[in-house]
Amino acid sequence: MDWTALWLSLRLAGWTVAILLPISIVMGRFLATRAFRGKGLVEALVMLPLVLPPTVLGFYMLVSFGRNSPIGQWWHAAFGSQLVFSFEGLVLASVIFNLPFAILPAQRGFEAISTDIRDAARCCGMSPLRSLWRIELPLAWPGVLTAMVLTFAHTLGEFGIVLMVGGSIPGETRTIAIAIYDRVQAFDDQSAALMSAVLVAISLVTIALTFALSARLGRRLT
Repeated sequence: MDWTALWLSLRLAGWTVAILLPISIVMGRFLATRAFRGKGLVEALVMLPLVLPPTVLGFYMLVSFGRNSPIGQWWHAAFGSQLVFSFEGLVLASVIFNLPFAILPAQRGFEAISTDIRDAARCCGMSPLRSLWRIELPLAWPGVLTAMVLTFAHTLGEFGIVLMVGGSIPGETRTIAIAIYDRVQAFDDQSAALMSAVLVAISLVTIALTFALSARLGRRLT
């Protein structure tokens, strides 16, 4: 069992969720409550990682984050290290790849809120920020929670993007999914089976807890 790879995967998933949580709330609410020209294009861009092969998206990220790219040059000037084949590069790639998993469920959660509730909050003199925090977010929280769980579980099992952007550097970019692949390539089926079982167990427990919390929250709000 490669515990280092598992811990790195959990760190990657945790950072991805922490970064995407505010993004999912802001973008989810914006797309749910605003009608504007080009909205379909914005939603299509958010959905794009769902339909693109991970190797294709990983290739574009590899080029965009490379040493000769503007982003790569800025990163090297600011931090003195390269962005590709680093944990920081993996986090950035994971955030981009998980945008649809984070934004779309949150958007559906905000869309389920009646416009009358927002109008009532406005008539009571509540600011948009206070209305979001005190009224809308508690109502949309099951959708936001689902988004974060999907993001966490998807990050744990991601393979293509991780391999393209991070490679397989032990302790730096070698996640549990990469470790399983390496064990299979080495014909170490026992280790691969053990790590796969641990990954399945973590994902199953995470999803089960989400359903339980969502159900409990739903009873409180009804």
